[in-house]
Amino acid sequence: MNSAGKASSGPRIETLHLKTARRTEWVNITSELNRCVAASGVSHGFCHLYIPHTMAGITINEGDDPDVARDMEAAFDLMVPREAGYKHYEGNSDSHIKASLVGCSQSVWIENGLLRLGRWQSIFFCEFDGPRNREVLLKIVPDPAS
Repeated sequence: MNSAGKASSGPRIETLHLKTARRTEWVNITSELNRCVAASGVSHGFCHLYIPHTMAGITINEGDDPDVARDMEAAFDLMVPREAGYKHYEGNSDSHIKASLVGCSQSVWIENGLLRLGRWQSIFFCEFDGPRNREVLLKIVPDPAS
């Protein structure tokens, strides 16, 4: 907030810290992200999400039924098995491949102080080499027209 009690007109950077519990784990972080957006005071704009890790990613998918995330975890483990003759000496090439398939960033509109997601959509942090302490970087950018 500035001295007039209004939200800053410039971008705001936030860091969400999380701890994963399993090697492959899709964590629904939608509520935490919405709290960050609400705290920013931005009512309309964009929220850019970035994962600064090479063995994790971020995606948007159904969040109403937690079995969907578990099914996605299992599907990724089937598509990219842990052992497949990879050359990387650390033994986690599958994690790098899965993270590349998912991607490390998403951008979501902000409307009325919340992330503008579809009815069934949630935002998932995708862990592929856990358990670990991780970060999600947010850049909250207000719409200059609002």
